[in-house]
Amino acid sequence: MGIAMIVPAIADAVAGHRDWATFAASSASTIFVGGTFVLSTAGGPIQLNLRQAFVLTTLSWIGLSAVGALPLAFSELGLSYTDAFFEAISGLTTTGSTVLVGLDQMPPGILLWRAMLQWLGGVGIIVMAIAMLPYLRVGGMQLFRMESSDRSEKALPRAAQLASATSVAYAVLTLACVIAYSMAGMTTFEAVSHAMTTVSTGGYSTSDGSLGHFENPAIHWIATLFMVLGALPFVIYIQAVQGRRDLVWQNSQVRRFVAGLVLAVLALAFWLWLKRGEAPLDALRLAAFNVVSVVTTTGYATADYGQWGVFAVLAFFFLTFLGGCTGSTSGGIKALRFELAAVVIRNQFQRLYQPHGVFAISYKGQRLSDDIARSAMSFIFIFILAFAILGLALSALGLDFITAFSGAATAIANVGPGLGPVIGPAGNFSSLPDGAKWMLSAGMLMGRLEFLTVLVALSPMFWRDW
Repeated sequence: MGIAMIVPAIADAVAGHRDWATFAASSASTIFVGGTFVLSTAGGPIQLNLRQAFVLTTLSWIGLSAVGALPLAFSELGLSYTDAFFEAISGLTTTGSTVLVGLDQMPPGILLWRAMLQWLGGVGIIVMAIAMLPYLRVGGMQLFRMESSDRSEKALPRAAQLASATSVAYAVLTLACVIAYSMAGMTTFEAVSHAMTTVSTGGYSTSDGSLGHFENPAIHWIATLFMVLGALPFVIYIQAVQGRRDLVWQNSQVRRFVAGLVLAVLALAFWLWLKRGEAPLDALRLAAFNVVSVVTTTGYATADYGQWGVFAVLAFFFLTFLGGCTGSTSGGIKALRFELAAVVIRNQFQRLYQPHGVFAISYKGQRLSDDIARSAMSFIFIFILAFAILGLALSALGLDFITAFSGAATAIANVGPGLGPVIGPAGNFSSLPDGAKWMLSAGMLMGRLEFLTVLVALSPMFWRDW
């Protein structure tokens, strides 16, 4: 994180903006703290037990958000630390909610740092999904470990190699996005900044108008494509490079995710054409971009879809919860867990029809352990419960119903914009009270770390006999 801060420091120095010193000082402080940790543990055995892994995962994201907020807090923006921390954790969790106004006139260092936070958070999420969550047995992620290590579908032999290879795929995809944006008419700075936040499905932009600032339809279609690519399991890119392209479409969660996107886009495009009189191609572009942005939890916007009518508002509210695929940068419940829930529900119906029958829960021809099914269903339950509790807590602070509950949904699903005039696509989170911002920050963290990773560490039983 400290090394990464050098990049916006250079950008501000070249632009002649005084915030380069803020980034340089923040970088030096962060490198000093991180270097101290590295030197104090150098040469020691790296053997984590389960409790240490839970604590390390949670504290790492909190600590990185805390230091990532330093340049924002001490810059000429004049942000309070609450706002700076909110912006930083929103970036690292690739949520995309923002408290900043006037992005079009901001110095390049701040804009680049926001984009880099999301890009670093995106690759961190992929590595966490591959290396940590299966080990911690959180949210049914054991299935992802089984899929990525099965002999018939083995992408690479070790988790470390798999994490490295997916990081390379992530960088290559980002570079391809930069080239595509540049060819479509963005400046180099805009292309780099938006590529980092598109592939990471983060949604930070260099303009208050988000991608609606660019009136070129080609840019919108490019963003739509790369948001979808960022929401697919990154393991499939390794498999494709290795010549096993048939495995990409054989992946059931990929098929169902793409099919669900197509259905949602066509339904909303038909609504825009029928009820709002949009031209068919414009309706398709508006629907495709904004539906993909919400489902992949990116959070870009080309229009204030809160003004499209009741049907559209309700549709976007429910789409907020879906998310992309497991092993991607997107948030939400994710396609894999919906698959597992459908399998469990179908099995329960079979038991009701034939009470004396014996039915094993299977997924893709393999028997599904009770541990995996229970973890996935527990995640969905906790997700809904956390949404309700956070929404009620925000309401208790005086927020209106739409702001409170759409804010809760967008935080725990890591989407970005909410609904309504305050935090909708045309607004931001700057006017919310500090208490609400800290609650939403906690919601972003829990949603990004799959809830149980954080909640287990808060349990008194977890600390017993430490």
